[in-house]
Amino acid sequence: MDYNVYLLATDPNNPCRDVIHSRDTSLKIRVYCLNEDSFTPSENEIQLYGYAHDKLYAFETININAEDALDVVGAIQWYAEYVDYPQMEILPDDPRGDREIAM
Repeated sequence: MDYNVYLLATDPNNPCRDVIHSRDTSLKIRVYCLNEDSFTPSENEIQLYGYAHDKLYAFETININAEDALDVVGAIQWYAEYVDYPQMEILPDDPRGDREIAM
């Protein structure tokens, strides 16, 4: 069974600025804690959302390649395991609705 290996780059000055890297592909995903960070989605990237431990996260790809798009959900599931919340539901839309996205 093939599976991807993911690495995590963390910002020591901001625990809500993780970047998930695939070891074997060019996939990179920036993680935002929407309870604490402002976030403006990029039209050219994929955004997904999820709740873990009462925090709402946004996951946005960085310079996504078409061949890496199928691995985005797997990378987010890996991150959910990393933050000890494997039951994270991955949402396609911002659950905050129509309200202003940038805080």
